[in-house]
Amino acid sequence: MRLHIIRHAETEYNKLGVIQGSEVDSDLNDVGLTQSDLFYEYYKHYNFQKIYVSGLKRTFQTVKRFVENGSSYEKIIDFNEISWGVNQGKNDDLAEYKLLTDSWKSGNLDNKFENGESPNEMVVRMIRGLEKIVDDNLDKVLICIHGRALRVLLSKIIDNDLTMMDKYVHSNTGMYIIEYKDNNYSVIKRNLTKHLDK
Repeated sequence: MRLHIIRHAETEYNKLGVIQGSEVDSDLNDVGLTQSDLFYEYYKHYNFQKIYVSGLKRTFQTVKRFVENGSSYEKIIDFNEISWGVNQGKNDDLAEYKLLTDSWKSGNLDNKFENGESPNEMVVRMIRGLEKIVDDNLDKVLICIHGRALRVLLSKIIDNDLTMMDKYVHSNTGMYIIEYKDNNYSVIKRNLTKHLDK
């Protein structure tokens, strides 16, 4: 089974460097709409058997043209972005933001903002969502999720170590190709962005 995992296309919050978690249901901006079009044009002949998105509209908008052209899709709420709690919607140069994410690298994976979610809490639902896809038992699927969600998921299934999450660099519509075989996951390609070359 091949999992093609992408981060959603750009939103205005991304452009402005604003913390955008599960409670911020933003739309793609003009750059993001172009990125999603370029992704579609590059991969429209890939014949993804099914597409999975989170419950937030920026993921669906990223793959909308596939769906409009007949691709089967499913929303999996478990793939929503992490909740940043009281700091949702604030600028990501916030000192508390860096302190929190640095603490995760140091292994303090239960840390979270007030009313937010920790990586250890998030990974439970991420794996639940992934197991749903594995149970569907298809050969080639596309999964559109979020930046932190992608990092948490990959560091769990590849490294079994969430402190490694930041090694998974991601771009808007950048794609990771993951092979699932004999109950093991391996990275085939990382953060592919060839479709954005003009």
